[in-house]
Amino acid sequence: MKIAVIPARGGSKRIKGKNIRAFAGKPLISYSIRAARQTGLFDAIVVSTDSNDIADIALASGASDIILRPAELADDFTGTTPVVQHAIRTFEQPAELVCCIYATAPFLSPASLIEGCQKLSLASDMQYAFSVTTFDFPIQRAIRLDGQGVSPVDKAQIGKRSQDLETLYHDAGQFYWGRRDAWLAHHPMFSPQSIPVVLPHYLVQDIDTEEDWVRAELMYKAYQEQINHD
Repeated sequence: MKIAVIPARGGSKRIKGKNIRAFAGKPLISYSIRAARQTGLFDAIVVSTDSNDIADIALASGASDIILRPAELADDFTGTTPVVQHAIRTFEQPAELVCCIYATAPFLSPASLIEGCQKLSLASDMQYAFSVTTFDFPIQRAIRLDGQGVSPVDKAQIGKRSQDLETLYHDAGQFYWGRRDAWLAHHPMFSPQSIPVVLPHYLVQDIDTEEDWVRAELMYKAYQEQINHD
C-alpha cells in the first residue's frame, strides 16, 4: 500500500493562508493533490492539517482523507517528520511506502513522483527517495560580508573556474518517498540511504515570501504557456 501525506498547517506567518491562497487561479494545495492523483500510485491522499478551511478545500481538490493533527504538532517549531509519523500511525491501514508531498509545490510533476517510487521500490537497501536540484551558482565561490568589505568563504576555491568545481545539489522541497519503518524510526533523510531524484532548476521555486510568490506565479504561467505552445 502507498499513501501520500500532505502537511498543510493553517498558521502560516509570512504568507497568510499560503496553503489555500489562489495561485494562478487555484488553491496552492490543489496542485500537489492533482499531481498525486495523476500518478495513479496512491491508495490514499491524506492531508494533515489543523485547519477546517484547509480540510474543506483539500477534499474539494481531490484529497481522499483528512487527518486533524493535535495542537502540539501545529506550532511554528514542529518539523515535517513528526507530522508524517502522526499521519502514519493515525491512518487506519498500514502503508509500506509513504510519500510526503509539500502543499507548496505547484511545479511538482507526476513523472517525478513516479520516478522516485520506482527507484525506491527497486532498491531494497535504501530508505528514501526525494527531489533535489543543483544550486544556481557555485557555492564554493561564496563570499561573506566582512566589515565594510567582503571576503571569500573558501579562499582555495574562490579563484577556480565554474567548470572545475564539483556540482552540488540541495533539497528541492517537493516530495519525500520513504519506507514506513524509516519514517517511524526517524532515519535521517540526508544520508547515503536516500536516492536523489534530480529536477531541472527551472521547476524548483521556494515560496516563503511575497516576493517568492510573485516570482513563482510568473514562472508557472510562463511554463504553462510553453507547454501549451508545444
